[in-house]
Amino acid sequence: MKTALIAAVAVLLSACATTSAPSGPQDVFMSRLNALCGQRFEGRVVTTDAADASFASQRLLMHVRDCSPGEVRIPFSVGEDRSRVWIVTRTAGGVRLKHDHRHEDGTVDVLHMYGGDTASLGTAERQEFPVDAFSIALFNANAAAVSTTNVWAVEVHPDRMFAYELRRANRHFRVEFDLTRPVAE
Repeated sequence: MKTALIAAVAVLLSACATTSAPSGPQDVFMSRLNALCGQRFEGRVVTTDAADASFASQRLLMHVRDCSPGEVRIPFSVGEDRSRVWIVTRTAGGVRLKHDHRHEDGTVDVLHMYGGDTASLGTAERQEFPVDAFSIALFNANAAAVSTTNVWAVEVHPDRMFAYELRRANRHFRVEFDLTRPVAE
């Protein structure tokens, strides 16, 4: 009788257990990224900096893939150039954005794995990533000191828009992707 009672209580408790919902804005943000997994979307440059003319004139495509609750990889193609991958990782202290840049043959570019970690909770829709110390050193060592004040942002507005943004003094680059129309390739 005692064994049956213990078994019944265990069954009741397990039936009451639920998977916890995302608790904070960064968890919700990561869940929203994961909800896009396996899909591709076209984007367009929405800023007007002359430095972005070559991007603006080409097909921009992101493919959300290689997804887990803790990390999402998003290859970003500019025309035929498939050298970029955005890596968004949930860390113990927040969210991290890194840029995986490679050459056409797959070898690592000299500017590789740069990015930053969130400095605040952000929102479920937008996370900002100030440049980290590793990236500052990398930029300084490779004649890219202008990038040492970069702040990147990623936005996910479900069923509407995904955005990638870069800001620094005298520079603003933003690409928006239409989440209402996934594309095959």
